[in-house]
Amino acid sequence: MSWGTELWDQFDNLEKHTQWGIDILEKYIKFVKERTEIELSYAKQLRNLSKKYQPKKNSKEEEEYKYTACKAFLSTLNEMNDYAGQHEVISENMTSQITVDLMRYVQELKQERKSNFHDGRKAQQHIETCWKQLESSKRRFERDCKEADRAQQYFEKMDADINVTKADVEKARQQAQIRQQMAEDSKADYSLILQRFNQEQWEYYHTHIPNIFQKIQEMEERRIVRIGESMKTYAEVDRQVIPIIGKCLDGIVKAAESIDQKNDSQLVVEAYKSGFEPPGDIEFEDYTQPMKRTVSDNSLSSSKEGKPELRFGGKSRGKLWPFIKKNKGVTPEDFSNFPPEQRRKKLQQKVDDLNREIQKETDQRDAITKMKDVYLKNPQMGDPASLDQKLTEVTQNIEKLRLEAQKFEAWLAEVEGRLPARSEQARRQSGLYDGQTHQTVTNCAQDRESPDGSYTEEQSQESEHKVLAPDFDDEFDDEEPLPAIGTCKALYTFEGQNEGTISVVEGETLSVIEEDKGDGWTRIRRNEDEEGYVPTSYVEVYLDKNAKGAKTYI
Repeated sequence: MSWGTELWDQFDNLEKHTQWGIDILEKYIKFVKERTEIELSYAKQLRNLSKKYQPKKNSKEEEEYKYTACKAFLSTLNEMNDYAGQHEVISENMTSQITVDLMRYVQELKQERKSNFHDGRKAQQHIETCWKQLESSKRRFERDCKEADRAQQYFEKMDADINVTKADVEKARQQAQIRQQMAEDSKADYSLILQRFNQEQWEYYHTHIPNIFQKIQEMEERRIVRIGESMKTYAEVDRQVIPIIGKCLDGIVKAAESIDQKNDSQLVVEAYKSGFEPPGDIEFEDYTQPMKRTVSDNSLSSSKEGKPELRFGGKSRGKLWPFIKKNKGVTPEDFSNFPPEQRRKKLQQKVDDLNREIQKETDQRDAITKMKDVYLKNPQMGDPASLDQKLTEVTQNIEKLRLEAQKFEAWLAEVEGRLPARSEQARRQSGLYDGQTHQTVTNCAQDRESPDGSYTEEQSQESEHKVLAPDFDDEFDDEEPLPAIGTCKALYTFEGQNEGTISVVEGETLSVIEEDKGDGWTRIRRNEDEEGYVPTSYVEVYLDKNAKGAKTYI
């Protein structure tokens, strides 16, 4: 099967077909190019997605990634980042191995096609020229033959006419001979041109055109083979990254299998464990004998044994926990607003950070000292005195950091001495912490006033873990409100920010429903449904000794 023999007369159709083939190749190139753009866009979106959900450095979110589930999620994000990288590899390989290569090949193909069809047109023009020459010689031969016939007929007519002179007859005879000779010459010329044309035509249809069409056929077949190879490369580029993508997916599966729910549960315990012991049983309070009430559920005073009693009033529901001051302001330096266990962890972390800083500064000091020794031995390298100031600064920094570390280590030792041994459950008794708490409770009313007479909630290091006023934000539906036992006038403005406290304005007059029992707090009421505790030093109390509701709770 050869285009030169089978399609010898389909020059124009072959020209259209080969152009269509190039268009198909360019369409495939465009397809691959758009695929690479999609891969790049997909990879970019995957990277952005992975980056979006990465934990922010030095944030609370970063601390959450200590849990195995969060670590697995972080591993998934990292694997997806690598997964995106493989799609970038696909795009790069398709661009270099297919798009660029085919674009260069298309240009070569166009040039080759142009050259082949130029040769074909040149052969066509040549055979057309030979045909025109043949037609011209044929017409000339035909014309000369007719002229010779007319000249012969004229001679015969003149020769038969007796009235024509002999000279005229001779002239006619010569003219007929000339025309006959011209016809013979035209015949010979026509015959020669005809033979040459036939030879050219045979070569055209049996040599030139088959050769040109054969080149075009080979060119077209190479194009077809090339596009097939490109399709194989297209698939191979994808196949090459499948193992790596599989590893990424295996990494995600492995991360998922590494999730340990028990470990995460333990981390929750370590993160939020306060170190307190649950409160004990509440003693029964007999309200049938009002005058014999000896224990107030609203009191923060200590028991006879010196241990603080938890106060659970008739208006407290389920608040069976030591009342620790909520951290609504700036965290104290010693983290005393945290429960003991959490405070210990914070202090330990601070000590570790300070030790790392000390080590860093120490290394820097050693490096400066070595450099100074080098300068002393080789003065041409630098002035040793130029390092004295820097060395002094680093030494001072080390000293400051050591003092800071000692301060936090002292606080840590205090907390660790107060806490029970972590490995001995039998030693976890509330008294280990309550004793310290009681000491601060009995003294919490002291130093309440700043030099200018204003109240401050800032306390000393020892009182950061004080027991505050209980939370009396709920009412018993089945009890009557406590009666007023007097009135009071606010000496200063107080912002009640803790649970169980109430805000007052300087000069405001309110009702007293429970006097100070030695804990520095007085319970007051503004309206029938708005009551709470205020510091006793903030109000001037006027008790009504004859008031029926003037009871004392200890």
